[in-house]
Amino acid sequence: MKRERLIFVTNDDSYASKGFEAAITLARRFGEVVAVAPMTPQSGKSQAFTIYEPLYLKTLRKEEGLHVYGLSGTPVDCVKMAFDHLLLDRKIDLVLSGINHGSNSAVNVLYSGTMGAAIEGSFYGCPSVGLSLTDHDADADFEAAMLYGERIIRAVLERPLQTQLCLNVNVPVARPEEIRGVKVCRQARGFWRESFVSCRDPHDREYFWLTGAFSNHEPEADDTDERALEEKYVSVVPVQVDMTDYRNLAAVEQMLADDTQQ
Repeated sequence: MKRERLIFVTNDDSYASKGFEAAITLARRFGEVVAVAPMTPQSGKSQAFTIYEPLYLKTLRKEEGLHVYGLSGTPVDCVKMAFDHLLLDRKIDLVLSGINHGSNSAVNVLYSGTMGAAIEGSFYGCPSVGLSLTDHDADADFEAAMLYGERIIRAVLERPLQTQLCLNVNVPVARPEEIRGVKVCRQARGFWRESFVSCRDPHDREYFWLTGAFSNHEPEADDTDERALEEKYVSVVPVQVDMTDYRNLAAVEQMLADDTQQ
């Protein structure tokens, strides 16, 4: 008898988010689901994990083919808890992280807890998909994200690659019929430029709120995730964890050789 697939689901918006429930619904179309999500929102946690505090695991829901847990940690903690404890002796077929409320395109991939979890899943040799909708609304419409997420996940499961695979998938805010298709593209070069809003508390102590705006450094490029989303395409960026700057390897080698010879 063919083994039922096992899908692991997590996110960074907490177990209470609408996107997490949508991801569970999506994952159940492919097999058994085990889900572990943070107890509180963990956006911006990237690859952070917990070392100096205990982790508390709580069963939230248990039924045939579905176990849902809350964890008092980060998204990466959730992945580690699944692979190294809850499902230690089982083969996980796919990690689905999301559905995130908000875009994880461009440099956001480095900050995102959603993508941090997906990348962590790939460390275990498991194909992983970070799925995000470019809508921060707590009551966002996930119909298009689920539709295109299902198509992409099916392709990953049915036509697996031989190499470690992690996909950063972003879906524009639109009705399904308004989306023009899927584009496999590269990460746009751009950065957040932050500012701090100064406030005073009732004891007249200064405190700050972080705010800022994203600056796309190549708005005219037509092969980036930012452009794809602007044009109402679902952007798919294959992500690797090797952060070596190969373009500058030879230049840095020469620079240091010249300096040490002086």
